[in-house]
Amino acid sequence: MQHLPEITLPAGMRATGPRDWRQLGAITAEAFAEDPVNLWIFGNTGPMADVFGSLARSVYLKRGFCHVSGDEGATMWSHSSANREPGPIAMLELVSSIMRKGTKGAAKRGMAAAETMAREHPSTPHLYLFTIGTRKAARGKGLGKRLLAPVLAAADRDGLPCYLENSNPANTGFYRAHGFERMKMFAAGPGGPPLEAMWREARTG
Repeated sequence: MQHLPEITLPAGMRATGPRDWRQLGAITAEAFAEDPVNLWIFGNTGPMADVFGSLARSVYLKRGFCHVSGDEGATMWSHSSANREPGPIAMLELVSSIMRKGTKGAAKRGMAAAETMAREHPSTPHLYLFTIGTRKAARGKGLGKRLLAPVLAAADRDGLPCYLENSNPANTGFYRAHGFERMKMFAAGPGGPPLEAMWREARTG
């Protein structure tokens, strides 16, 4: 049974609603513009805002929870028990956008990556951090920490572990500083760059 913790957000952060999917997509796309795994999947940055926005609208705003800090940073989370598959219409929109704006084979690479991530996902109940990112102008100001801290505090209070797939080696130190440890490395798909599966046990007491 899905259990979402009660999260207390600091000033400047808010929980998003159904109308915020475009903003979530835009912030996340800018944050992932130089991400090795996403560039391998899509071939360029063209489909990213559409894809992340569609996943926000069809999955994480409906069956998870998302936060923004102004228009500078955003996160998308779900409980591990949530259904993270887009519905048929959302999936058609996703594939169409990827085929129109990505490079040849992007849709196939995207499907392979999604299947691989689902297969490697741990079965122990946890909170899943799908994305966290900031706009380029907001980097280096501690915003990532502010976006992460409220959910980690709530997870600790409720005894919930957290899980993520790190798609950029440059971010490993950031996640480790917040208690995440490497579980394993696996390729995003055939011939793709590595994803770093990271796990954070709840800190109690």
